[in-house]
Amino acid sequence: MKNTRKVKIRNELLEYLLELAREFYPNEFGGFLREKNGVFEEVLIIPKGYFGKSSVYFNTWLLPHDDSIKGTVHTHPSISAEPSGADLYFFSKFGGVHLIISFPFTKNTVRAYTSEGEEVEIEIVD
Repeated sequence: MKNTRKVKIRNELLEYLLELAREFYPNEFGGFLREKNGVFEEVLIIPKGYFGKSSVYFNTWLLPHDDSIKGTVHTHPSISAEPSGADLYFFSKFGGVHLIISFPFTKNTVRAYTSEGEEVEIEIVD
């Protein structure tokens, strides 16, 4: 069941994330979402990450201190955008909103979740 909360993302950023998802396929990719005035505007690709077929690994010590980071994004090379147990654990550590983009990487396959794993609505803005 969807939460009544809504997340806003700039259309240009969403298109870029979909392009990244296609380029990394069949591997996953991950990043951190920067927010400005309540809208996700930019992505910071995980520095020195390992992008595998079923997971993404990175050293949290390499993350910059950035108060504008309010969410995360990663892909699932499968058709499921449901968060796994590992995803839920990760969500609990980083707060904010978490996007999962599943194959075939279209706007219809993007889902947003709270840190508790509740789905939230996505609003695409120009």
